[in-house]
Amino acid sequence: MFLSFFINWDVKPEIFNLGGFSLRYYGLLFVLAFIFGYKIEERIFKAEGLSMEWLEKLWIYVAVATVVGARLGHCIFYDWAYFSQHPLEMILPFRFAPEFRFTGFQGLASHGSAIGIITGLWYYSKKVSKKSIFWILDRAVIPIALAGVFIRLGNLMNSEIVGEVTTCPWGFRFVNAYGIEDPLAPRHPAQLYEAFCYLISFGVLMYLYWRTNVKNRQGFIFGMFLILIFTARFLIEFVKENQVEFEETMTLNMGQWLSLPFVAVGCFMLWYSGRRRK
Repeated sequence: MFLSFFINWDVKPEIFNLGGFSLRYYGLLFVLAFIFGYKIEERIFKAEGLSMEWLEKLWIYVAVATVVGARLGHCIFYDWAYFSQHPLEMILPFRFAPEFRFTGFQGLASHGSAIGIITGLWYYSKKVSKKSIFWILDRAVIPIALAGVFIRLGNLMNSEIVGEVTTCPWGFRFVNAYGIEDPLAPRHPAQLYEAFCYLISFGVLMYLYWRTNVKNRQGFIFGMFLILIFTARFLIEFVKENQVEFEETMTLNMGQWLSLPFVAVGCFMLWYSGRRRK
């Protein structure tokens, strides 16, 4: 009886295509994530009287670490059987066999981007700020949470990372989805679930930074980020289609197994920040 409420999601990934040059919603939203993130970080840096040169270098480190980490994360965590035999394709946007062709970078993993960002910010703390890595992590994860909203909206526009079949009245028919058995079956809009959770997480982190004194407890905001983001990711995975075939035999899928260590580290950071303050 809820059939009429299902949403037919027939959005094309491309905004336009002119002479071979195309602009996709995902790319636009990815750029917007960095623009809004930069403006939020700029406000934080100005409020603390920090160098704008530090800010510019910070965003370069974050941008490079995000892309490299996300790409390597996908190759290692989700398709290592293939990329272990074709290592150049991890870093080059080409496929060499069975024939040479341009593919672009197909496949990015959020857990890989998280590892990449943490690594990049560790290097930033050594070379630029000369402060504790937790100091910069506490300030960087706030706009990163908002960036997650834009990325998941980009996934929605691409009709990718779809949910399982549902009878809920808000189910989406992902007409243009690739690699699913029945595109006309209503599915959970898992991308929107995650985007909503990340938006709430962003709001919580903004409140903690601007309205409380927990930013003086180095590592606390970072720990809250890990708990909020990856708990949401763990739970939403229960209503998402598995990304790769080998996950079908797993009790928890790869996204859930990768989320658990991040949540554990987040809990440790809350304890550590309180102990360090004392």
